[in-house]
Amino acid sequence: MTQRPPETSSSAGVSRRRFLQGSGTALAAGVTTSEASSSAGPAAAPRLSGEVEVTFQLNGEARTALVEPRTTLLSLLRHHLSPPLTGTKEVCDRGNCGACTVQIDGAPAYSCLTLAVDLAGRSVRTIEGVGSPESLHPVQRAFCEQDAAMCGFCTPGFVVATVAALEQEPQASLERVKERLSGNLCRCGTYPHIFAAVQEVTGQRTDEVFREEGR
Repeated sequence: MTQRPPETSSSAGVSRRRFLQGSGTALAAGVTTSEASSSAGPAAAPRLSGEVEVTFQLNGEARTALVEPRTTLLSLLRHHLSPPLTGTKEVCDRGNCGACTVQIDGAPAYSCLTLAVDLAGRSVRTIEGVGSPESLHPVQRAFCEQDAAMCGFCTPGFVVATVAALEQEPQASLERVKERLSGNLCRCGTYPHIFAAVQEVTGQRTDEVFREEGR
């Protein structure tokens, strides 16, 4: 029987046995280090806690509020003010329907997607700042006269968005009005009445709206 010669070191490097022994040692060390890292877990993420003071203009008055960084403008209006401003409605709470529309620096915005801490130094206008039962805004009056409200959940958002649109474009065409209000949804389907109210404010004939909508 032919015997295998003993494995010895040579000028070419270590023997096969020593190479395998060294590789095993390195692998074991790597596994140990990896397990130690895994047991330690990921670095803890910084936690945001406490309240932040925010000063802003609300319907023409300076207001200061203490809110958590996660608080939305919608939540601030409805739950963190005294008295609360509940005219801004919470419906989808994910920026899909426009029922919570307010004006921020004159532009319509979804309050459910706006963080309250981002309001510092800015101006907010809600439906309460548009008009009151004793002194209706022309848009509010037109909504009443044209029966543009059904369940009413979408109405404040539509009024605020309409006021913003007509303040920027007083003589906007019907198509332009539709474009400007496309971010607001009415689940009751009162769009013809809403557009008729808008057209009444702009001085155009309301019957054209109903003919176009097939009414």
